[in-house]
Amino acid sequence: MSDTRLQILLGSASPRRRELLAGLGIPFTAISIDADETFPASLQAGDIPCYISRAKARAYEAQLTDNQLLITADTIVWCDGRMLGKPHDADDARSMLRLLSGKTHQVYTAVTFAEKQSAGGCLLSTVVDKTDVTFAELSEEEIENYVCQYRPFDKAGAYGIQEWIGYIGCLRLEGSYFNVMGFPTHLVYQELKKRGLI
Repeated sequence: MSDTRLQILLGSASPRRRELLAGLGIPFTAISIDADETFPASLQAGDIPCYISRAKARAYEAQLTDNQLLITADTIVWCDGRMLGKPHDADDARSMLRLLSGKTHQVYTAVTFAEKQSAGGCLLSTVVDKTDVTFAELSEEEIENYVCQYRPFDKAGAYGIQEWIGYIGCLRLEGSYFNVMGFPTHLVYQELKKRGLI
């Protein structure tokens, strides 16, 4: 039986994450969290979004109440040993897409669940998912068209798989499509089910 006393908070301003969590049919309240997203330079690949999603949770934990479950997430693209976050501007977006062109890269999303403990403090648990994405060779015209038309400055790796660039550029995908969108719904569902919320 679901514990309806627990209010789910999604700590994200991302419309995609809000849409995907809503798609699970679970009531939640979306909130914005201002967190420091810098991370130690020694971190690699999936450890980076794990660190950042936990930092987002910690930035809000003082406001969390006993009857709330906070969900935070972070997504990165990893290619050729480099982390690609959100591009700073159009030139940065073009550079990222040139790097991804004709290669297989990884998309990592980490999701952290935060619950207040009766003894004080918060219990944080984090899951991470990885998807391999293979892109076709992208022409300069295709890259320019995408950057100008879609302005992907709020997306890790400068692209949204659900947009035009995904239609024409994604040759192969191994793993969760929704993870590439920024929210591995299957893992979130499993975690909520464990807690009796589904």
